[in-house]
Amino acid sequence: MIIDFHTHIFPSEIRRSRENFFPSEPAFELLYRSSKSRLVGAGQLLEAMDENGVDKSVVFGFPWKNPETVKRNNDYIMEVVARYPDRFVGLGCFEPSGSHAAEETDRCLNGGLSGIGELAFYETGLEPEAINRMEPVMEICRQHHAPVLIHTNEPVGHRYPGKTPNTLAQIYDLVGQFSENTIILAHWGGGIFFFSLLKKEVRQKLKNVFFDTAASPYLYDPAVYKTAVELVGAEKILFGSDYPLLAPQRYFKEMDAAGLSQDDKKAICGGNSAALLRQISDRP
Repeated sequence: MIIDFHTHIFPSEIRRSRENFFPSEPAFELLYRSSKSRLVGAGQLLEAMDENGVDKSVVFGFPWKNPETVKRNNDYIMEVVARYPDRFVGLGCFEPSGSHAAEETDRCLNGGLSGIGELAFYETGLEPEAINRMEPVMEICRQHHAPVLIHTNEPVGHRYPGKTPNTLAQIYDLVGQFSENTIILAHWGGGIFFFSLLKKEVRQKLKNVFFDTAASPYLYDPAVYKTAVELVGAEKILFGSDYPLLAPQRYFKEMDAAGLSQDDKKAICGGNSAALLRQISDRP
């Protein structure tokens, strides 16, 4: 089974009139002002899944600030998960420091969604204050045994829309502060897994952390797959396409180019996600 752990879908009113949401959502405008930045719905994602041999996708929207937009996008995620339970798993998404964040976390987890994410601080990065403001959300997710997907990015290299000013130290502080949460760090966790080579502390801090591959073909040489397997183990890596940013086949080709074993590729492309989702379904 192939599971894509990182995809974005939006209800029709957002897809049709994205510009209406720009004035109150500067981060959304930053990422989606260009018409080349695609917005898709559940139907288009299902078509892409069938074309690329993907059996199931984890779906979510955007970390909106406006509570009404948050609710509409999360309601849409709940609707499509209920309609296609064999194809979609949903996460609740919102701006994590908003006054509505804890209430929306509860609503989403009690409304059929399996976790929270992709949480992001596009304008500030993961500053200490931002990390502290995540505490209510992370506490509720701990109680529900629900995973949290968090946007991270490499702190060096070329700039692009959506690249936040996070540092590796901030990412490390985040996973340390919420060490009992199951956390998925998007976009290879900004490369923090490289530091698992350190002899002390890091491996223990990353014990409940997974890394997704979202946007990898734009960011890393295919060798990143083999390197990550050697450093943290294939069992810690989740295939995520960031669709519609990129099609899954781009990732599969890069995994082949990296020379991954069939067992490792199987684990990354679905086995690890399936095990994580089973844990969620077995939660009390």
